[in-house]
Formats: sequence, C-alpha cells, structure tokens
Amino acid sequence: MPNLDKDTVEGFGKEWARFHYRGQADDDVCAMFSSYFGWVAGDLLKDNGCGADFGCGSGRWAALVAARVCELWCIDASEEALAVAQKNLAGEHNCYFVRTVIGDMGISDGTFDFGYSLGVLHHVPDTDKALWDCVRTLKRGAPFLLYLYYALDGRPFWYRTLWKFANALRLGISKLPSMQRALVCEGLASVIYWPLARLAKLGEKAGCDVSNWPLSFYRRKSFYVLRNDALDRFGTRLEKRFTKVQIFDLMRKSGLRDIRFSKAPPYWVAIGWKG
Repeated sequence: MPNLDKDTVEGFGKEWARFHYRGQADDDVCAMFSSYFGWVAGDLLKDNGCGADFGCGSGRWAALVAARVCELWCIDASEEALAVAQKNLAGEHNCYFVRTVIGDMGISDGTFDFGYSLGVLHHVPDTDKALWDCVRTLKRGAPFLLYLYYALDGRPFWYRTLWKFANALRLGISKLPSMQRALVCEGLASVIYWPLARLAKLGEKAGCDVSNWPLSFYRRKSFYVLRNDALDRFGTRLEKRFTKVQIFDLMRKSGLRDIRFSKAPPYWVAIGWKG
C-alpha cells in the first residue's frame, strides 16, 4: 500500500496551485529559506552536488537550492503540485521532476549527495518508513535536512491548551469541500493570524519577549504567507507532531548520524549524515 493519504495529497495540490509564489512574497521566501538552510548551507549545498527535494510542493525552496548545486531532483506525489513546481522552475535547467510516492520512487540506493524534506513527512501515514526511504537514496556520508512539526515541547500549559482547541478546528475544517475549506482559512488568516502576528510585532517593538505569543513567528511575514499557512495549518487532513527526542530517534533509526538541531524557529529543523 502506498505511503500516502490521498485526501492530504489532493489538498496540497490545490494549495500549491492557489499559493504558487510566482512573484509573491519573495522577501518572505528568502527569509524562510534562511531559517531552514542558513545554519547548515555550507554543509548541505555543494556546487557539484546532486540532491533531492522530497515533497517539493510549489518548488519555492528548490528555486533557491537549484542555483547553488549541480543537479536537483524535485519529487512530489501530487501531479498538480509538480506542475506548479515545473512552471516556477522553468528557467532552472538542472532540475528534474518526478511524480511518485516516497517509498515507490524507483531511485537506486546511494544516488544523491544530499537531500532534504521540509514540512512533508509529518503528513504521511508512516513517517518512519518515509524517512528511511529518503535516506536510503543518499550516498554514505551525505547530509539530510529535515523539518517536522514539533509537539510543542517547551511551551507553557496554556499554549498547548490553545493548540488543542486549534487542532479541533482543523479536524473539522479539513473535511470541508476544497472551496469552502479555502474560504474558511482565508477568514482565519484575516481575523486571527494577521491581528495576532501584528500584535506580536508591536510587542517586540515595545521591548516585550514575544517568543511565547501565539503566532509571533509570523510577525514579519506578509499577508500572502499568512493566508498560505492558515490553509496549510487548518486545511490538512493528516498531521502528526514529534518531540525533539522523537525526531532524533527517527533520524538515528533511518541511518543518520551526527544529528544536530537548529536552535531557532521553526521547530524542529535538524540535519544528519548517512552513516
């Protein structure tokens, strides 16, 4: 049985068709790229490297990676998402596109010099197997960058309680038809994301510690990104969360060694090298 949730894959295809990032939020994309890659770019991205983006979506990260490497394979299970990525990367002649489910890729072991999967593997039924299937395609000693949703470890009790309420909303909203789901999430971006994010920005300017303020991560993000992430957060059927310890164990069991975690949000971003 393929390691995917059909409704989730279909939802992401429609999400990336809606939020394709062509000519949109360029500064935000560069800032988010830096938060994922900036702390390890020298270790991960080499001029002569051949690597893979597992779950490339719209290709917004691939567009910045491709300019730094020799060859990049953009892999996604959604035909709709991959079509968006192909348009976004039309000027990058070192990108190759593969529509396949992680686990059924048909890619030989030890193919890639590096790999990454950002915000993808917590949306598949068997995250352990998906990560192992990605890592097996790496050469020995090759790095792999991973981002999985965190289980709010380190957050105060009230913050986790608020998340439980939000998650209950997600379980209902994600079952709506596509257009209704998108409209509801647009509303959430307008009446929840934008006001709370801008309140955190004002608090930061006033000298407050806003690290535990809800949605403070978005205080410098554009409304386009807020709309996208509201749909991503509340419109996705399948979502899992992991503690830092659990992610470390997942990576170790997949064959990665010398695992390190970023100390900055988003949490958790980690890198490891294939043993």
